[in-house]
Amino acid sequence: MKRAFTLIELLVVIAIIAILAGIIFPVFARAKASAKKTACISNLKQIGGAISLYMQDFDDIFPSAVDPVDKFRPEIWSEFPDFQARIPDMPMLHEALQPYVKSAEVFRCPADSGSELMDDQPDVEFKTAPTMYSGYKTSYFFRTEIAFKYFSSTRFKLPSNVNVLFDAFGHWHGDGGPVTRSDFYGGYEGKVTRFRYNTLFGDMHVRSLSFDQLREAWSTDLE
Repeated sequence: MKRAFTLIELLVVIAIIAILAGIIFPVFARAKASAKKTACISNLKQIGGAISLYMQDFDDIFPSAVDPVDKFRPEIWSEFPDFQARIPDMPMLHEALQPYVKSAEVFRCPADSGSELMDDQPDVEFKTAPTMYSGYKTSYFFRTEIAFKYFSSTRFKLPSNVNVLFDAFGHWHGDGGPVTRSDFYGGYEGKVTRFRYNTLFGDMHVRSLSFDQLREAWSTDLE
């Protein structure tokens, strides 16, 4: 006579499966996030190589180019009218580097999920949905001051401390979701401290930074 499972036994099996799923799914999620981070770092290293090739052709000067927020929200440069006036005539960085990359996909961070407001300038609305890459053909921001001042690699005082290119938004590789208007009523600082930014530096090495570390890199004098 065949013995069937009792209701209690079935419930025990279901409970075990639920426990295993609770353990395994977060592991898979972390592995997936880690893979996206690794791919993003690889992208930035390749872009760093493209920048170096560009500079070989242009007297060691960084590309005279801008990123999407410069191009479409130029008012962020209102305190520097000479710089702001040049923006309409400058290409986007990914356009300037196009001859030096094998695929335009190198400018797409696989974790790119767009955003609404700037992380470090939350008063600046910058909607990028469903992804930043889909709207602007790049997932990265550029320290455009370098281009405006016609910097060469040898002019940097501390090239290993200067952020050149980085993830546009920190929640892509961090926790907590994008910055929203409601965050200004509480929780903003707590949220951004969990953000991470893969960053290309002036000596062309790439490192993952926290929000505070990226802010520190921004404060590094170029020369």
